[in-house]
Amino acid sequence: MNDRSPRSSSWLGRWAAFVVRRHWLVLASSALVLVALVGVYRAGHGDFVNSFNIPGAESQRAIDLLQERFPGKSGDSATIVVRADAGLNDPAIRATVEGLARDAAAVPGVVGVVSPYDTKPPAISADGRIGAIVVQFAQQADRVPSSSVDALMGLRDGAIQPGVQVELGGQVITVSEKQPPGSSEMIGVAAAIVILLLAFGSLVAMGLPLITAFSGLMASVLIIGILGLWLDFNTETRAFTAMIGIGVGIDYALFIVTRYREGLHRGESVETAIVTAIDTAGRAIIFAGSIVVVALLGLATMGIPFVAALGIAAAVVVSLAVIVAITILPALLAALGHNIDRWSIPWFHASGSTDEKGVWYELAEFSQRRPWLVIVTGLTLLLVLAVPALDMRIGSADAGNGPTALTSRRAYDLLTEGFGPGFNGPLAVVVDTRGATDPSAVDQLVTDLREQPGVARVAPPVFNPAGDTGIITIIPTTSPQSSETQDLVHRLRKDVVPPALAGSGVEASIGGPTAAFIDIGDRISSRLPIFFLVVIGVSMLLLAIVFRSLLVPLQAAVMNVLSIAAAYGVLVAVFQWGWLSHLFGIDRTGPIESFLPMMLFAVLFGLSTDYEVFLMSRIHEAWLEGRGSRASVSHGSATTSRVISAAAGIMVVVFLSFTLSDSRIVKEFGLGLAVAVFVDATIIRMLLVPAITGLLGRANWYMPAWIDRRLPRLSLEMPQPVPSEQTATPVETD
Repeated sequence: MNDRSPRSSSWLGRWAAFVVRRHWLVLASSALVLVALVGVYRAGHGDFVNSFNIPGAESQRAIDLLQERFPGKSGDSATIVVRADAGLNDPAIRATVEGLARDAAAVPGVVGVVSPYDTKPPAISADGRIGAIVVQFAQQADRVPSSSVDALMGLRDGAIQPGVQVELGGQVITVSEKQPPGSSEMIGVAAAIVILLLAFGSLVAMGLPLITAFSGLMASVLIIGILGLWLDFNTETRAFTAMIGIGVGIDYALFIVTRYREGLHRGESVETAIVTAIDTAGRAIIFAGSIVVVALLGLATMGIPFVAALGIAAAVVVSLAVIVAITILPALLAALGHNIDRWSIPWFHASGSTDEKGVWYELAEFSQRRPWLVIVTGLTLLLVLAVPALDMRIGSADAGNGPTALTSRRAYDLLTEGFGPGFNGPLAVVVDTRGATDPSAVDQLVTDLREQPGVARVAPPVFNPAGDTGIITIIPTTSPQSSETQDLVHRLRKDVVPPALAGSGVEASIGGPTAAFIDIGDRISSRLPIFFLVVIGVSMLLLAIVFRSLLVPLQAAVMNVLSIAAAYGVLVAVFQWGWLSHLFGIDRTGPIESFLPMMLFAVLFGLSTDYEVFLMSRIHEAWLEGRGSRASVSHGSATTSRVISAAAGIMVVVFLSFTLSDSRIVKEFGLGLAVAVFVDATIIRMLLVPAITGLLGRANWYMPAWIDRRLPRLSLEMPQPVPSEQTATPVETD
């Protein structure tokens, strides 16, 4: 019986030994912590909102000025769109429309209603069949009570009659239609169960990753809800945390359970196998998870509160997944002992060992025999996938990209039909005349705005009772999400507004939801390169510390960037170009959501590093044991590829299940994660890394002495005696 002593000199090994010996105490304490979190959550928690504050942005200055001096116009609006076959000037139809306007004015929170007959010219389409009622709320869309939205929905339903279509649009409605994740992720979980059964062949072993993943996710949801008392979490946070929590939680548990079962099958005792698993796979998980958390917290550097909050929420999920993996999971393993292989499924492979001469070994051998063929082919495939990313345009998809089942999408289509796409995203020029020496400059500004290409209509300015703050509404000729609208906003801010108001003392800011989303995209675009460089730099430094190597971190960074670039390319091809978009329920193209590239980069760089560490640590172990570089690479690939494939397979199906969501943003995030993980686990880990590592040979582990002396010591292998000169300098055996 091969049973090493479970004693370990590392803090993680000592912690694992403590958990094993006090596993019931650990499980009971964990349950009490969860109960306490439930109690705190029930005592008070925040709600998910759609707050898009952008400190320092011009659109934010416009909102702030309105809230201070013109509160009746500082909130968001809803639009009741009426389409009547008989025309809106038909007496019966007009009575219906005016009745709708009167009833909407009585809805709580509404501070003003403008019927299509009140404006000059009337807000009625050229053919007279489509009209718009604008319902102004005192609050931002995320603060409008659901009861008020329900009241508008009731008015819409009551007004529908033969020959009359009534739909609701505007920011208030669009925000209210964002629903929490439904049952789509359960499809991914069901597929994950099948993959876990294939990996373990046991119902008990299969259940452990699911139990720990959902335990961590439950705790994360409670903590995020409590933090919501101080932070504004976007409504999409629920889907993102579920996606990351399920995928990462199962992934981390799979690595540890696999390592534990390997130990048992080698004849180790339960305690030794658990300590070994936590002190190796657990150590790699902490390392990779730390990179993800640091990257996610780095989103705060974007200077956008809702993006920072999204990063914090995701960091909480990943942190809890790591904590559960090294606390609750080893306690459960200790409680189960050798029973982990009970309830085996006869037709599934149940071995916990790895096959040194299996398909993964042969792939590694082939990659090292034909390294240049593999490298050139693999890089070509990755670059082909990544090419569309060069055309990426980040922004915010408008309501025209929503499912046709949503009333906001139907309202968008009606407004586009009747007035043009720009009617769905008006711009608001907020003018401040408190210090004006020439108030007539406002009239000159209106004249100049009307002469601009890309402007369909400019409404006369509307001033507050004090007469010192006004709003000029601009209707562009293009949709809110189009690049032409973005160019228009930039041109107005730079070339039109400043000259028109020069020397007049009048100040102006262009705001509104469309301008706000453009400002978000601009700010993120300007800070993305620095964010990318910091994440890459930190991960390379940590990998250099762990592996005492210059080339391993460089190879990891290049491979990670390529897999993420491939994901970006697929997103552009599907959502921006429309290739195969119908497979994902997308019937209109649009920009990539502005905050997705950095979110994907933060999460994926950590996940890819996780696989890199898991594979390279096994190769490094074999190298330190005295195997040659080629034998070490083949051994590392053979012993890790099966579990990496299973972990990646689980993540891919979980992430793909979220593409069934109605939310375009969730679809983008799910597909991006799935593509990157699939590419990383196949083209990169199975082919490119073995080929490159084998080609570099002993150079993989080269570190200049002067750098080595200055780096702190951190190892992913269990503490062990310093290898002899023979094992420290392996013999090349090709």
